[in-house]
Amino acid sequence: MRRYLVLIGLFFLLAGCGRSYAIETTMSEQVPDFEYTTQDKEQLSLSDLEGDWWIADFIFTNCTTVCMPMTQNMAHLQSMMEEEGIDAQIVSFSVDPDYDTPEVLKEYASHYDANFDNWSFVTGYDFETIREFSIKHFKNFVQAPADGDDQVIHGTSFFLVSPEGEVVKNYDGVEMKNMETILADLKKVN
Repeated sequence: MRRYLVLIGLFFLLAGCGRSYAIETTMSEQVPDFEYTTQDKEQLSLSDLEGDWWIADFIFTNCTTVCMPMTQNMAHLQSMMEEEGIDAQIVSFSVDPDYDTPEVLKEYASHYDANFDNWSFVTGYDFETIREFSIKHFKNFVQAPADGDDQVIHGTSFFLVSPEGEVVKNYDGVEMKNMETILADLKKVN
Protein backbone atom coordinates (compact mmCIF):
# COMPACT_ATOMS: atom_id res chain seq x y z
CA MET A 1 0.00 0.00 0.00
CA ARG A 2 2.78 2.38 0.90
CA ARG A 3 4.48 1.79 -2.46
CA TYR A 4 1.17 2.57 -4.17
CA LEU A 5 0.85 5.89 -2.32
CA VAL A 6 4.46 6.80 -3.20
CA LEU A 7 3.72 6.13 -6.88
CA ILE A 8 0.57 8.27 -6.76
CA GLY A 9 2.50 11.08 -5.07
CA LEU A 10 5.27 10.84 -7.65
CA PHE A 11 2.69 10.99 -10.46
CA PHE A 12 1.16 14.20 -9.10
CA LEU A 13 4.59 15.72 -8.50
CA LEU A 14 5.64 15.04 -12.08
CA ALA A 15 2.29 16.16 -13.48
CA GLY A 16 2.71 19.46 -11.65
CA CYS A 17 6.07 20.06 -13.38
CA GLY A 18 4.50 20.73 -16.77
CA ARG A 19 4.36 24.35 -17.87
CA SER A 20 1.11 26.18 -17.56
CA TYR A 21 0.25 29.20 -19.66
CA ALA A 22 -2.37 31.93 -19.36
CA ILE A 23 -3.76 30.88 -22.77
CA GLU A 24 -5.24 27.74 -24.24
CA THR A 25 -2.42 25.89 -25.98
CA THR A 26 -2.68 23.63 -29.04
CA MET A 27 0.88 22.34 -29.24
CA SER A 28 3.87 21.33 -27.14
CA GLU A 29 7.00 20.96 -29.26
CA GLN A 30 10.51 21.95 -28.27
CA VAL A 31 12.53 24.03 -30.74
CA PRO A 32 16.12 22.72 -30.89
CA ASP A 33 19.08 25.02 -30.82
CA PHE A 34 19.76 26.58 -34.19
CA GLU A 35 21.96 29.26 -35.67
CA TYR A 36 20.81 30.76 -38.98
CA THR A 37 21.62 33.88 -41.00
CA THR A 38 19.36 36.95 -40.94
CA GLN A 39 18.55 39.48 -43.64
CA ASP A 40 21.42 41.56 -42.21
CA LYS A 41 23.93 38.68 -42.51
CA GLU A 42 24.00 38.30 -38.74
CA GLN A 43 23.53 35.06 -36.86
CA LEU A 44 20.27 34.36 -35.02
CA SER A 45 20.11 31.45 -32.61
CA LEU A 46 17.58 30.00 -30.22
CA SER A 47 19.63 31.40 -27.33
CA ASP A 48 19.20 34.90 -28.84
CA LEU A 49 15.44 34.45 -28.46
CA GLU A 50 15.61 32.97 -24.97
CA GLY A 51 13.50 34.94 -22.52
CA ASP A 52 11.24 36.37 -25.24
CA TRP A 53 7.93 35.22 -26.61
CA TRP A 54 8.13 34.92 -30.40
CA ILE A 55 5.99 34.26 -33.43
CA ALA A 56 7.37 32.07 -36.22
CA ASP A 57 6.27 31.34 -39.76
CA PHE A 58 7.67 29.63 -42.84
CA ILE A 59 7.64 31.55 -46.13
CA PHE A 60 9.67 32.15 -49.27
CA THR A 61 10.10 35.30 -51.32
CA ASN A 62 9.18 34.12 -54.81
CA CYS A 63 5.98 32.46 -53.60
CA THR A 64 3.02 33.27 -55.83
CA THR A 65 0.22 32.22 -53.46
CA VAL A 66 0.02 32.17 -49.66
CA CYS A 67 3.25 33.90 -48.61
CA MET A 68 2.10 37.36 -49.66
CA PRO A 69 -0.99 37.38 -47.41
CA MET A 70 0.97 35.65 -44.65
CA THR A 71 3.70 38.29 -44.70
CA GLN A 72 1.14 41.10 -44.96
CA ASN A 73 -0.64 39.65 -41.91
CA MET A 74 2.65 39.37 -40.02
CA ALA A 75 3.41 43.02 -40.87
CA HIS A 76 -0.05 43.96 -39.56
CA LEU A 77 0.59 41.95 -36.40
CA GLN A 78 3.93 43.72 -35.93
CA SER A 79 2.18 47.11 -36.21
CA MET A 80 -0.48 46.06 -33.70
CA MET A 81 2.22 44.83 -31.31
CA GLU A 82 4.01 48.18 -31.57
CA GLU A 83 0.76 50.10 -30.93
CA GLU A 84 0.00 47.98 -27.86
CA GLY A 85 3.56 47.99 -26.52
CA ILE A 86 3.83 44.20 -26.78
CA ASP A 87 7.44 43.05 -26.57
CA ALA A 88 7.83 39.91 -28.69
CA GLN A 89 10.03 38.74 -31.54
CA ILE A 90 9.01 37.57 -35.02
CA VAL A 91 11.02 35.04 -37.03
CA SER A 92 10.21 34.22 -40.66
CA PHE A 93 12.10 31.12 -41.81
CA SER A 94 12.68 30.81 -45.57
CA VAL A 95 11.73 27.43 -47.02
CA ASP A 96 13.63 28.27 -50.22
CA PRO A 97 17.14 28.93 -48.86
CA ASP A 98 18.90 28.47 -52.22
CA TYR A 99 17.01 31.46 -53.67
CA ASP A 100 16.44 33.46 -50.48
CA THR A 101 19.82 35.00 -49.73
CA PRO A 102 20.05 37.64 -47.00
CA GLU A 103 19.91 40.34 -49.70
CA VAL A 104 16.77 38.85 -51.27
CA LEU A 105 15.11 38.54 -47.86
CA LYS A 106 15.95 42.15 -46.97
CA GLU A 107 14.50 43.41 -50.25
CA TYR A 108 11.36 41.30 -49.75
CA ALA A 109 10.92 42.55 -46.17
CA SER A 110 11.21 46.16 -47.33
CA HIS A 111 8.00 45.75 -49.36
CA TYR A 112 6.17 45.08 -46.09
CA ASP A 113 7.85 47.84 -44.04
CA ALA A 114 9.23 45.19 -41.68
CA ASN A 115 10.90 46.61 -38.59
CA PHE A 116 14.07 44.55 -38.10
CA ASP A 117 14.26 45.54 -34.43
CA ASN A 118 12.03 42.56 -33.65
CA TRP A 119 11.43 40.80 -37.00
CA SER A 120 14.12 38.57 -38.47
CA PHE A 121 13.99 36.86 -41.85
CA VAL A 122 16.32 33.87 -41.79
CA THR A 123 18.14 31.60 -44.23
CA GLY A 124 21.60 30.00 -44.27
CA TYR A 125 20.76 26.29 -44.30
CA ASP A 126 19.93 23.77 -46.96
CA PHE A 127 16.41 22.82 -48.00
CA GLU A 128 16.45 19.44 -46.23
CA THR A 129 17.49 21.09 -42.95
CA ILE A 130 14.59 23.57 -42.96
CA ARG A 131 12.14 20.93 -44.17
CA GLU A 132 13.03 18.65 -41.27
CA PHE A 133 13.13 21.57 -38.79
CA SER A 134 9.66 22.71 -39.87
CA ILE A 135 8.05 19.28 -39.90
CA LYS A 136 9.66 17.83 -36.79
CA HIS A 137 9.52 20.79 -34.42
CA PHE A 138 6.57 22.85 -35.70
CA LYS A 139 4.46 20.08 -37.27
CA ASN A 140 4.41 22.32 -40.37
CA PHE A 141 4.39 20.57 -43.74
CA VAL A 142 7.14 21.47 -46.24
CA GLN A 143 7.67 19.75 -49.59
CA ALA A 144 10.15 20.46 -52.38
CA PRO A 145 8.76 21.84 -55.64
CA ALA A 146 7.73 19.42 -58.36
CA ASP A 147 10.16 19.03 -61.26
CA GLY A 148 10.08 22.13 -63.45
CA ASP A 149 8.38 24.21 -60.72
CA ASP A 150 9.88 26.70 -58.26
CA GLN A 151 7.02 26.75 -55.74
CA VAL A 152 7.76 25.08 -52.39
CA ILE A 153 4.65 23.57 -50.83
CA HIS A 154 4.33 24.49 -47.15
CA GLY A 155 1.93 25.03 -44.28
CA THR A 156 0.47 28.45 -43.57
CA SER A 157 0.47 28.53 -39.78
CA PHE A 158 1.92 31.12 -37.45
CA PHE A 159 3.38 29.67 -34.26
CA LEU A 160 3.62 31.09 -30.75
CA VAL A 161 6.87 30.06 -29.06
CA SER A 162 7.53 30.48 -25.34
CA PRO A 163 10.61 32.15 -23.81
CA GLU A 164 11.90 28.60 -23.15
CA GLY A 165 11.65 27.63 -26.83
CA GLU A 166 8.44 25.60 -26.63
CA VAL A 167 5.98 25.88 -29.53
CA VAL A 168 2.71 26.23 -27.63
CA LYS A 169 0.11 27.31 -30.18
CA ASN A 170 -0.52 27.56 -33.91
CA TYR A 171 -2.81 29.90 -35.84
CA ASP A 172 -3.94 30.16 -39.46
CA GLY A 173 -1.54 32.75 -40.87
CA VAL A 174 -3.59 33.50 -43.98
CA GLU A 175 -6.65 34.81 -42.10
CA MET A 176 -6.25 38.46 -41.03
CA LYS A 177 -8.77 38.03 -38.19
CA ASN A 178 -6.35 35.66 -36.45
CA MET A 179 -3.89 38.50 -35.87
CA GLU A 180 -6.29 39.82 -33.20
CA THR A 181 -6.25 36.39 -31.53
CA ILE A 182 -2.45 36.28 -31.56
CA LEU A 183 -2.28 39.80 -30.12
CA ALA A 184 -4.76 38.87 -27.37
CA ASP A 185 -2.69 35.78 -26.53
CA LEU A 186 0.53 37.81 -26.44
CA LYS A 187 -1.12 40.27 -24.03
CA LYS A 188 -2.03 37.37 -21.72
CA VAL A 189 1.40 35.77 -21.66
CA ASN A 190 3.57 38.92 -21.61
